[in-house]
Amino acid sequence: MQGTRQPTPPSATAYTPSDRTVPTRSAQRASYDRELVHSILDEGHVCHLGFVRDGAPVVLPTLYCRVGERLYVHGSTGSRPLRMTGGETDPGLAVCLTVTHVDGLVLARSAFHHSINYRSVVVHGVARQVTDPEEKRTALDALVDQVVAGRSRDSRPADKKELAATAVIRLDLDEVSAKVRTGGVSDEPEDLSLPHWAGVVPVRVQYGTPLPDPGLAPGTELPDYLGTL
Repeated sequence: MQGTRQPTPPSATAYTPSDRTVPTRSAQRASYDRELVHSILDEGHVCHLGFVRDGAPVVLPTLYCRVGERLYVHGSTGSRPLRMTGGETDPGLAVCLTVTHVDGLVLARSAFHHSINYRSVVVHGVARQVTDPEEKRTALDALVDQVVAGRSRDSRPADKKELAATAVIRLDLDEVSAKVRTGGVSDEPEDLSLPHWAGVVPVRVQYGTPLPDPGLAPGTELPDYLGTL
């Protein structure tokens, strides 16, 4: 039961598996390595936040970031899931947050063995709204830097009105696991002679040439950090 789980001392290199973070299928692909989890989270831009609203499941795509052993998710103060998280002393909102990267399309000779190569992280926990002003500013800067590293230092910070209109929720990295699929096709031996192409189609994220806004102030140059994407 979720309520009876006892806290365990954190490991410097790995998260502690729980009933909710041990997969029932392909368990050999699961990992609790802290460095691997962080690398998957830090590479992404969008997470999917799942919770129960009015007795029905809801999953929302949204921007997130990691600061140490915490994840932050932002949204409007009028957003229902953010209102449901309450404040620091409220029970919070039970959530499941996921991040996935697709690395390849695995095309097998048989339809059954088609797959994808991927890296994913699943986090279970209780989300709470950030009310401390300093933590909120730190989280918002990190959210901007999750879009493009270094961007928070090259943009106007949120003013009081914008801060009041923006909510941030916090989710500690406690019950967390990664799952990774790599490699090639896993066809049955009897299918190897079939005349169907099989292999892996790599999938990569590629950034295009930055398109300047027509209203840029005269003399505004392309930032160096955009040239390294």
